[in-house]
Amino acid sequence: VPGPQLPFSLTDTHSLCLDLTVKSQSGPGHPWYKVQGSVDKKPVFQYDSDSSKVKPSGLLGDKVNATKAWTELTQTLEEVGQELRMIVSDVKLENSMTRGPPTLHVQLCCQCEGERGTAASWHVNINGQPALLFDAMNRTWTVINPEARAIKEEWENKGLANNFRRISMGDCHHWLREFLDHWQKVLEPS
Repeated sequence: VPGPQLPFSLTDTHSLCLDLTVKSQSGPGHPWYKVQGSVDKKPVFQYDSDSSKVKPSGLLGDKVNATKAWTELTQTLEEVGQELRMIVSDVKLENSMTRGPPTLHVQLCCQCEGERGTAASWHVNINGQPALLFDAMNRTWTVINPEARAIKEEWENKGLANNFRRISMGDCHHWLREFLDHWQKVLEPS
């Protein structure tokens, strides 16, 4: 009887997306930072600032829980959260973007085909409105909302592009490869 099959082929194009939400203010019992991670749009893990732990979601998350990549992911998510919290605290909103204290929603996605990284980007929404896009492959910013131009310039001045690129081109691609390799080992019949 064959065992569980991989839900994908390792030669296909795959993506790891991290949906990060950072609030400049939050009350008791409401984490200021949450992350949902997915591979090929399948949930793999959740993280929040209250627990400071990555929790597996679904079969694929259960299979990579406690791997080295999982440990690295936890540490990096904590660091990214702290950095984004400082960034969101500094965000000065224009009139139409203002609706209470700023909340940052970032979707970090990296994509690989075989062993090769083929795409990496950061989509930034502020208070639910699309604001900026950072293409990590080309190190280019696109201002989606003209009112976010000052934020982009401030982030460029702080050198955030290099850090965003390192995380998306280095860490994200590494985690994706590690997860795919691990799933291949544990799910394919010998």
